[in-house]
Amino acid sequence: MFRRLATVLSNKKVMVRVAITLALLLVFRFVSHIPIPLFNSSAISDAINQEGSFFAIINNFTGGALGRFSVLALGISPYITASIVMQLLQMVVPAIKEWADQGEEGKQKVNRITRYLAIILAFIQGLALIIGSDRNGSIFVPSIVSPNAFLYIYMALIVAAGTAFTIWLADLITKHGVGNGTSLLIAIGITSAMPAMFTTLGQTYLGSGTSFGNVMIFVSVVAIYLLILLGVVYLQIATRKIPIQYANRPSGRGGKSDSNIPIKLNSAGVIPVIFASTIMSIPLTFVQLFNSNMSDSGWLVQIFSSEKPIGFVIYVFLIVLFSFFYSFMSIDPEKIADNLSKSNAYIKGVRPGEDTKNYIARVLFKVTVIGTIYLVVLAIIPIIAVIAGLPSSITLGGTGLLIIVGVATETTQQVETDAEQTTYGGIFD
Repeated sequence: MFRRLATVLSNKKVMVRVAITLALLLVFRFVSHIPIPLFNSSAISDAINQEGSFFAIINNFTGGALGRFSVLALGISPYITASIVMQLLQMVVPAIKEWADQGEEGKQKVNRITRYLAIILAFIQGLALIIGSDRNGSIFVPSIVSPNAFLYIYMALIVAAGTAFTIWLADLITKHGVGNGTSLLIAIGITSAMPAMFTTLGQTYLGSGTSFGNVMIFVSVVAIYLLILLGVVYLQIATRKIPIQYANRPSGRGGKSDSNIPIKLNSAGVIPVIFASTIMSIPLTFVQLFNSNMSDSGWLVQIFSSEKPIGFVIYVFLIVLFSFFYSFMSIDPEKIADNLSKSNAYIKGVRPGEDTKNYIARVLFKVTVIGTIYLVVLAIIPIIAVIAGLPSSITLGGTGLLIIVGVATETTQQVETDAEQTTYGGIFD
C-alpha cells in the first residue's frame, strides 16, 4: 500500500492531473452556490421535502444545488438520463447501434447527440419544475408582481446552460484529470451532504439532555455505517473470473490460464436503483406539483411510496427487474462467445459457439442473483432506518454510498495504473 502511494506521489504528471481534477471540482462546488436571479428558493423546498419526491433524488446528486436553485440546479442528471436513453435506443434503432459500432468516430457522434439531448431535457425539466413549483407567482422575488412567460423561459434557459456547463466540466476532468468526470461530479455532490448528515446525527442524539440510550444509538449508527461501508467496498470489487485459454498459446504455470473473463458481482452498478427510484417518484412528484391536497391521492402514495407495504414490494421488484435487464444488456454472452471464437480462444471443458454462450449466460445469471440481493439490501436499508425512527437526513446505505464507493474504487485504480504506466514509459525514453 505504502509503495503504491509513494509511486503515485513521486509521479509529477499524475499529481498534476490530480491537482487539475481537484481544481475543477472546486469550481463545480463554487458555481453550485450561485443562485438563479429573481427566484425565491424557499418555494422549491416544499417540493423537495415531500415524501417520495423525484426532486429529492436530484437534490442529493447535485449536493443540494437544486434546493438552493442555483445555476447548476439539475447538475449532470439530465446527461445521465440522456445517456441511458441512448443506450436503450441502441437496442431498437439500428442506425444508433451502427454508430456505436463504428469505432471512435461513431462514438463521438453518439456522444454529441447525447449532449444535445441532455440540454433539451434540462430545459424541459427546468421549465416543468419552475411552473410546477409556482403558487400564484410565489417562486419569484416579491418585487415581481406580474410574472410573464419570458421569465419562466429565461430561468429554464439558465438551468439548461448550467447543465451544459456541468457537462463541459465533466469532459475537462475526463480528458485532463483523473477518473470519469461525470461520476466524480455526482460523487462530490453526494459526499458534500455527509457532514450535514453527521451533524444532524450528533444534534439529535448528543444534544441537550443526552442519555445513555441516545449515546448508544449514536455509537450503533456510526458502527453500522462503517460496517456497511466496508461491506460495500468488498462487494463492489468482488469479481467472478471465467478462465480462458488460447489454442495457439501455452498455458500458464501449472497448466492454469493467464487470461480470464471478469464478471463483476454488481455488473449493473447503481442503474437499477436509480431507475426504480425514478419510476416510483415521478407519479408522486406530479401530484405534489399540480395538486396541493395529497389526501385526495392516498392510493397513489400507497402504491408509489417505498415506505408503504405495496410500494415497498413494487420498489424491490423493479430493482430486481432492472438489475437482470441491465446486467445482460451490458454483458452480452453471445457477443463474448463470438469474440472468443474470432480470437481462437475457448473456455476449458466448454465447446465453442452456442455452448460457450449458454455457459457464460448461466454464470452471469448466478452472479447477478447474488449481486441483486446485495443491491436490494443496500437500497432498502435507508427505508428501514426511516421506519425505525432515524431522521430522514441520515442515510445508512442506498444509492449514494454505492456511487461514492464505486467512483472512489475506479478512480484509485486509474491513478495507480497511470502512475505505473508513466514510470515504466520513462525507462525507455
